Amino acid sequence: MTEIEYTHKLDELDRLLNDPDVEMQPAKVWTLLAELSARDLAAQQKLGVTPTV
Repeated sequence: MTEIEYTHKLDELDRLLNDPDVEMQPAKVWTLLAELSARDLAAQQKLGVTPTV
Protein backbone atom coordinates (compact mmCIF):
# COMPACT_ATOMS: atom_id res chain seq x y z
CA MET A 1 0.00 0.00 0.00
CA THR A 2 1.42 3.37 -0.98
CA GLU A 3 1.51 6.38 1.33
CA ILE A 4 -1.25 7.99 -0.71
CA GLU A 5 -3.49 4.91 -0.39
CA TYR A 6 -2.73 4.75 3.34
CA THR A 7 -3.64 8.42 3.77
CA HIS A 8 -6.89 7.96 1.81
CA LYS A 9 -7.86 4.99 3.98
CA LEU A 10 -7.13 6.97 7.15
CA ASP A 11 -9.24 9.85 5.83
CA GLU A 12 -12.10 7.51 4.97
CA LEU A 13 -11.94 5.90 8.41
CA ASP A 14 -11.96 9.31 10.05
CA ARG A 15 -14.99 10.32 8.00
CA LEU A 16 -16.87 7.13 8.85
CA LEU A 17 -16.20 7.51 12.55
CA ASN A 18 -16.55 11.27 12.99
CA ASP A 19 -18.87 12.73 10.37
CA PRO A 20 -22.40 12.81 11.81
CA ASP A 21 -23.87 12.99 8.30
CA VAL A 22 -22.33 9.64 7.30
CA GLU A 23 -24.20 6.45 8.15
CA MET A 24 -22.19 4.05 10.31
CA GLN A 25 -20.85 1.12 8.29
CA PRO A 26 -19.31 -1.30 10.81
CA ALA A 27 -18.07 -3.76 8.19
CA LYS A 28 -16.29 -0.99 6.29
CA VAL A 29 -14.74 0.37 9.52
CA TRP A 30 -13.40 -3.08 10.45
CA THR A 31 -12.09 -3.65 6.92
CA LEU A 32 -10.23 -0.34 6.92
CA LEU A 33 -8.82 -1.03 10.39
CA ALA A 34 -7.59 -4.46 9.27
CA GLU A 35 -5.93 -3.03 6.15
CA LEU A 36 -4.28 -0.19 8.06
CA SER A 37 -3.06 -2.41 10.88
CA ALA A 38 -1.69 -5.00 8.41
CA ARG A 39 0.43 -2.27 6.83
CA ASP A 40 1.62 -1.04 10.21
CA LEU A 41 2.44 -4.58 11.34
CA ALA A 42 4.42 -5.24 8.15
CA ALA A 43 6.39 -2.02 8.69
CA GLN A 44 7.17 -3.02 12.28
CA GLN A 45 8.35 -6.46 11.17
CA LYS A 46 10.70 -4.89 8.61
CA LEU A 47 12.23 -2.82 11.41
CA GLY A 48 12.42 -5.81 13.73
CA VAL A 49 10.13 -4.14 16.26
CA THR A 50 8.02 -6.41 18.45
CA PRO A 51 4.38 -5.26 18.34
CA THR A 52 2.83 -4.33 21.65
CA VAL A 53 -0.69 -5.16 22.68
